[in-house]
Amino acid sequence: HSQLVESGGGLVKPGGSLTLSCTDRKDSLNYDDVGWFRQAPGKEREGISYISDDGEKKVYADSVKARFTVSRNNNWNMVYLQMSDLKPQDTAVYFCARRRDGTIVNPLSPSDYNTWGLGTQVTVSS
Repeated sequence: HSQLVESGGGLVKPGGSLTLSCTDRKDSLNYDDVGWFRQAPGKEREGISYISDDGEKKVYADSVKARFTVSRNNNWNMVYLQMSDLKPQDTAVYFCARRRDGTIVNPLSPSDYNTWGLGTQVTVSS
């Protein structure tokens, strides 16, 4: 069984930084690719980043490229999303996700993932 948990969200001013964390409290993340997604009120869930199981492949959406950095520490069963130069339009609930069984074909497509955390709120406001 899996229990993905995100943490690190909060309120930050424009231009500020936050680092989100993702772990699984019941299982190892080490053998799975992990995606980061976000969903703002009234909008569809958006894929923003992906990291392969070994950390070698990383993918970013254009909206966050050069501002966000994904990483992982498999010794600690953790995946991170470092966010900098945050903008009000980054305000959303942020989720991490993994696919149990099968192959991820489109790393930023929510439909390629079948296990999700509950999310952590990020609010960017002055």
